[in-house]
Amino acid sequence: MTELNEGLVIAHLGQGIAVEYDHKIILCQTLRRLETVAVGDRVLWTLSSPDQGRIEKILPRRSVLERPSRNGKNRAIAANIDTVFVVFAVEPHCDFLLIDQYLAVCENRNIAAALVLNKTDLPQTTIIEKELLNYKKLGYPLYKVSARVSSNIDELKNALKGQVSILAGQSGVGKSSLTNAIIPDKDIKTNTVSATTKHGRHTTTAATLYHLIEGGDIIDSPGVAIFGLAGLSEHQLAYGYREFQALIDECQFNDCKHTKDKGCAVVSAVDKGDISSTRYHRFLKLKEKMPVTFI
Repeated sequence: MTELNEGLVIAHLGQGIAVEYDHKIILCQTLRRLETVAVGDRVLWTLSSPDQGRIEKILPRRSVLERPSRNGKNRAIAANIDTVFVVFAVEPHCDFLLIDQYLAVCENRNIAAALVLNKTDLPQTTIIEKELLNYKKLGYPLYKVSARVSSNIDELKNALKGQVSILAGQSGVGKSSLTNAIIPDKDIKTNTVSATTKHGRHTTTAATLYHLIEGGDIIDSPGVAIFGLAGLSEHQLAYGYREFQALIDECQFNDCKHTKDKGCAVVSAVDKGDISSTRYHRFLKLKEKMPVTFI
């Protein structure tokens, strides 16, 4: 019987998957019946030739991030993540709607979330400062950094220790600059994966996992600019707003949509000023973006 080995998926290449095993990297293919293998997955694999393998099984995941794909289904982009670090910046404008979307997904996916404000060498507006206070009150860690002038990068590196992390954020917020500051030898490590798997420079890589010198792993994924709400129901979206969670069961009706419903505890808290009205109105906008389904 062919021996099963346990390995860690560290990169998606054009024609295969790089699996780390015993400090070596093996280029693997997957069985067709398997669901999408994601970077961060732990897998069982067998040797199919002297220098290549085949993934036989994906081991249970403790968390997964997905994004919508063309066939209408969700596609896993990273697995076994402990914390999503949501990166935004003074410039371009802070997209707080996208931040709330990320946080709502994390609240429902057993993934911790932290906020990273980049480009702090630029002047902040009072609107940004006010919104950041709302998130801090909710208990989300906040790191104010500048990749350009290397401000507070060590504090962020310290936060990444001992866990699997991923940076998420809209285009232009400096995610790549931050990744390069966190992983100074990123190109060397990337080329090592390519050379070891004899695949050439993997320009089609969707995501890559890097081991940090300080301890911990970080998944760099260009495709994580957006991970969608498609997998959430309206009830889960509401749960994704941390300040709503203790109030949901206090609403008069079990199927309360938290809009104009009679006896809605969430709306009452907004009216009293106990919940940020800007966060609440972004919740309403996200509700409009998603299909109406209850689980």
